[in-house]
Amino acid sequence: MAPTKPKFNYGGQAVMEGVMMRGVHLAAIAVRDPEGKIVVREEKLNSALYRGSISKIPFVRGLIGLWDALGLGTKALIWSANVAAGEDEDFISGAVATGMVVVSLSLGIGLFFILPTAAADGAKATFGIKNSATVETIESLVKLCLFTGYLFLISRLPDVKRLFGYHGAEHKTINAYEAGYELTTDKVKVQSIEHPRCGTAFLGTVLIISIIVGLIVGRPHNFFLLLLSRVALILPIAGLSYEILRFTARHAENPLVKLVITPNLWLQHLTTRQPDDSMIEVAIAALERVLESEKLTKPSAHPAENPSMPLAAMDGSTAAD
Repeated sequence: MAPTKPKFNYGGQAVMEGVMMRGVHLAAIAVRDPEGKIVVREEKLNSALYRGSISKIPFVRGLIGLWDALGLGTKALIWSANVAAGEDEDFISGAVATGMVVVSLSLGIGLFFILPTAAADGAKATFGIKNSATVETIESLVKLCLFTGYLFLISRLPDVKRLFGYHGAEHKTINAYEAGYELTTDKVKVQSIEHPRCGTAFLGTVLIISIIVGLIVGRPHNFFLLLLSRVALILPIAGLSYEILRFTARHAENPLVKLVITPNLWLQHLTTRQPDDSMIEVAIAALERVLESEKLTKPSAHPAENPSMPLAAMDGSTAAD
């Protein structure tokens, strides 16, 4: 069955040996187990966050949705790692996932925001730099080098390479569906590995907006106030970046927008790899399960899937409809 072009923007995430896809009502995680079978699990999404009034409030919706997505993504990563290793498939609790998200965000803020600020201030003191714009430029260069260097280094790890292969499969599958193609391996594999709504694009946008905001706001002389201002600005910067990403994705065919998003599309080549057919099959299984739940497509007859596997609700803490 060839799907029509969707009105809803489906999203996804690579997990260990699999892909998670998010729809209107639920998320589906498809993972290939050690025996080669595709195992699929679901979780209903919080209706208030994804379909309620809060989902229509600019700047706020991005922050709330991002937090929920991080929690769901963390639980999905742990579950997928267990399935891929042939171990216990139980989901971790919402409290544990929240704790892991808080730790991850703290490390990210420390590495990509506080460290560049401290490095630039150190350079200012060491070399007696008086010009504020020069110090901001140093901070911006440190941010860019740390971010791209981090992505480049982790992309060399074998396990991360496979994860990024599934990331590529996720992009290709969503691109095929949004273009109106039938979800078959042959149709999906020829699609672009880039996608304008990618999480990597969001992070790249956050980085660029933080640099621009830093130049506008300036640098308090007190180092503690400087760090406080950088951390305090992260939430509004993230909210603004989300709205920019929505706008550019909606107008991706506009020549000017194409030019603006080109760096973000290039950046995705650090976090994606060309997937093999088995990876594409898993991504298709995840998206089709989401579409089945929304009555947008018929159950797949793909031989690599396990059509007899019942739909299973995850034991996560996300509120149901």
